[in-house]
Amino acid sequence: MGKFFSLEGPFFNFMSRVADLLWLNILYIICCLPVITIGASTTALYYVTMKMTEDEEGYISKDFFRSFRLNFKQATLIWLLVLIIGGILAADLAIMTGRFPASVAVSGVMSKLMTGILAATTAIYAFTVTYVFALLAKFDNSVKNTVKNSLLISIRHFPYTILMIVINILPWVLIWFEPRISIFIVILFSLLAFICSRFFVKIFKLYIPKEEGEEDPDDEGQGNEVGQMID
Repeated sequence: MGKFFSLEGPFFNFMSRVADLLWLNILYIICCLPVITIGASTTALYYVTMKMTEDEEGYISKDFFRSFRLNFKQATLIWLLVLIIGGILAADLAIMTGRFPASVAVSGVMSKLMTGILAATTAIYAFTVTYVFALLAKFDNSVKNTVKNSLLISIRHFPYTILMIVINILPWVLIWFEPRISIFIVILFSLLAFICSRFFVKIFKLYIPKEEGEEDPDDEGQGNEVGQMID
């Protein structure tokens, strides 16, 4: 029992991890407040949680802001794309259901066709967004290749993709039906990222050549290109 509560025991290791996730969650929320920085903040969040998963984290704040700074431009461009495409999909849904001002609800065969197209497009969107910021945090690549590879990897690892989408959506569904549990938002973002990072680390290792995988961990997120590997 004494070993369990020792400084090197599982209890203190667990509490230390919880404290790290709480602080990381605070950093993430603060850096997301300008909205335009959500992409860079999410990339930095995954950068830290993937290092935590592999027990390679150093200083949480230092790692977070390092990734935030290095990936800011690309992450912001990707985030703008995510916002624009998400807005278009939401508007299409509103038009189809007649909820958009001056729109007419579509019915019949055309409705089924448009619903199918919208569903397929939304799935592609969700699959890509699930991976894109984590992939940017792990690999150095162009915006185009990062987005393309996110979709290709999401399809190639379909079961993990569905599982991570469920993991990310389920807590918000629970909060919607039971607002009192929204208190867990103090750790929710970093916890979800940490859980998904276990899958990301396992998947991304498949795309890192062994000779490059031995590089300095500090170069992680800025050293390996996967564009040619997945094409």
